Amino acid sequence: MDLSKTLLLGFIAGVTIVLGLPIGRIKRPMPGLRLFLNATAVGVLLFLVWDVLSAAWGPVDGALSAVHDHSGGLGPVFGYGSLFAGGLAVGLLSLVAYEQYMSRVAGRETKPTFGPGAMSVSEAAARTGLAGWSPARRLALLIAVGIGLHNFAEGLAIGQSAASNQVALATLLVIGFALHNATEGFGIVAPLAGDVDADGAVRRPTWPFLLTLALIGGGPTFIGTAVGHGFSNEAVSVVFLTLAAGSIIYVVTQLLGVAAKAKRADLLAYGLLVGLLAGFITDAVVTAAGV
Repeated sequence: MDLSKTLLLGFIAGVTIVLGLPIGRIKRPMPGLRLFLNATAVGVLLFLVWDVLSAAWGPVDGALSAVHDHSGGLGPVFGYGSLFAGGLAVGLLSLVAYEQYMSRVAGRETKPTFGPGAMSVSEAAARTGLAGWSPARRLALLIAVGIGLHNFAEGLAIGQSAASNQVALATLLVIGFALHNATEGFGIVAPLAGDVDADGAVRRPTWPFLLTLALIGGGPTFIGTAVGHGFSNEAVSVVFLTLAAGSIIYVVTQLLGVAAKAKRADLLAYGLLVGLLAGFITDAVVTAAGV
């Protein structure tokens, strides 16, 4: 399959992430619905953690099997194992460091613009940048980043199968990943549903903001498809999958913290079930392709 048709497949697989965006513009806070949406997002993300870690562990498992069969050495085991551990650590701990930094910036005492103790230009810029975002918006951004890393790896699979002229496989991958991305878009904006400021006024994200999140989360599918069409490397896949897993794990802990404060175990359980089932049902389409 030529590059133009392959890129079209990558675009189709990634663009469906916009289908879940309208949820982020719900006008009324509706605490119960917000909690249910957050819990559903956790369910979808938990599925993604399982999905990406199982795929990333595959090369390590294969290298271990080769050692057992006396057909390979320990080099690949340590190589893939190091990439697995390193990617997971960077994906998780980099977001921890990022959030700590943003909390420090946002939590600084207000300083005068002029005179003794005035904030510097860089401090003023930081406070009006991401530090000025609500926690819900920053969390939505983190979710989009984690999903984007995951979708890059999915794009690699589409590009590699298309480059090998496995048209049926590539088509089924696109269908399955498109369904995945539709649920992932919902997961990105779930924290934004009912986001309110200190006065109780609803913060409705603008469409440009939502489309930017969609580009961060879904765009890497297209990029990964282009890369995968001309370049195939298992080590690269392991790195991106584990980076995605680490970042998604961090986001899950944040969303679970939101759910715990509400003390509604029933809505949490219902949302988790819906999210998990949505992930596995859409994954069934990909599994039907023999992947």
